[in-house]
Amino acid sequence: MTEMKRIVLQTYCEGPPKLSDFTVDTAPLPEPKDGQFRVRHIWNSVDPGTRSRLSGGDSYAAALPLGKPIDGFSVGVIDATQNPDWPEGAHVFFAGGWRTHSIQTGKGFIGKVPETPLPLSVWIGVLGVPGLTAYFGMKDTARFQQGDRVLITSAAGPVGATAGQLARAWGAETVVGVAGSDKKCAWLVEEAGFDAAINYKTIGDLDAAIAEAMPDGVDVLFDNVGNAMINRVMPMMRLNGRICVSGQVADYNLSPEETPGIVNTKPFITHRVNMQGLVVFDFARRFPEAFEEMVPLLVGEKLVRAEERFEGIESMPEAFCGLFKGENFGRRVVKVGDEA
Repeated sequence: MTEMKRIVLQTYCEGPPKLSDFTVDTAPLPEPKDGQFRVRHIWNSVDPGTRSRLSGGDSYAAALPLGKPIDGFSVGVIDATQNPDWPEGAHVFFAGGWRTHSIQTGKGFIGKVPETPLPLSVWIGVLGVPGLTAYFGMKDTARFQQGDRVLITSAAGPVGATAGQLARAWGAETVVGVAGSDKKCAWLVEEAGFDAAINYKTIGDLDAAIAEAMPDGVDVLFDNVGNAMINRVMPMMRLNGRICVSGQVADYNLSPEETPGIVNTKPFITHRVNMQGLVVFDFARRFPEAFEEMVPLLVGEKLVRAEERFEGIESMPEAFCGLFKGENFGRRVVKVGDEA
């Protein structure tokens, strides 16, 4: 093999991303220099948060220039090395992007996959950025306390489902999820152990449904949706309630002028509500702490996951665009290389 494939940004996204915003190109297979190693990607992820970099404007990360490969997370195997600390044949999880091969130095977001019975893809799912976001978002940003009443939005996604299950494992009194289909809601209750799940697409009066499921109010809102949902739940927050702004999937495709405002602000004073967002890499030094706790939960099937698998790097734009149509059920991963 002398070439690798990449998915690059062809045009800036306006509104929901489209297949035509992306294109596949090829490039010479890179050779590692001194201190570097090359990774052959096996699994790549598609992440809703990537959308914030695809419109030509900066967010918490710089805008992606046209013609550049899309960023993302991967798990793969080292197939050439000039770094003795990263030997050929080792499996690694890392920030590799939408491509089949990449050059790494061992710095930044990268680690060796330990020997476990878990599939490789879990290292870009529950043990990757989504699961780490759930762990630190619930534990640190939301300052979870035993006995909390927890509401999770976009609850069947990999972040929400993991956050809810961790809250349950840590002793939440109530865990309620909001999702977009009866199938997702059934999975949350029957498989993931949520106390209740609400299909926002069919329930009619969502405010009343949340109030009925959580009659004593909400201690923690773990939100992955955006400002309209926060505005809706704010009046239901309990004294000293905490809101973790984990994601904004409903707002990513909106301009600043179109993004809803938060107007129900009185509880910030009357109920001492605290709202805070997070970028998971702020907790990078503590990632081993999360792995130590979550790996046994996964192996013991006390932490369950839903995963959708796509085949071939050419399918990555399709997998990504579907995230904004509500098509996904769980973590979307794309197999771009042989595991053997």
